[in-house]
Amino acid sequence: MLKREKRRYLALAVVGEQLPSEEAVLDAVQASIHRLFGEYGASKANVRLIRKRPEKGQIVLCCSHKALEQVRAAIASTTVIDSKAEAVHVLGVSGTLKALSKKT
Repeated sequence: MLKREKRRYLALAVVGEQLPSEEAVLDAVQASIHRLFGEYGASKANVRLIRKRPEKGQIVLCCSHKALEQVRAAIASTTVIDSKAEAVHVLGVSGTLKALSKKT
């Protein structure tokens, strides 16, 4: 019997002139994961976009719980989004969206 994969939800804040699209942030994070850990690491991370909170300036991503540290390292090394200098910060990490919304 297959077990369900555990997930971790990350709330991200993008610091820059304007908030880029959520797809651009996801592409930049995935490119950073590919650069740091290769194709195998990217497949293990299983990063997905969950939602965008424009009122708070946040983007919520989901990843595998086993690759959380690698994803955080890739997010920290992301400096360019859509050919613009941007900084991405992790505001909080949680196992559920409800707990993440309480933290941030």
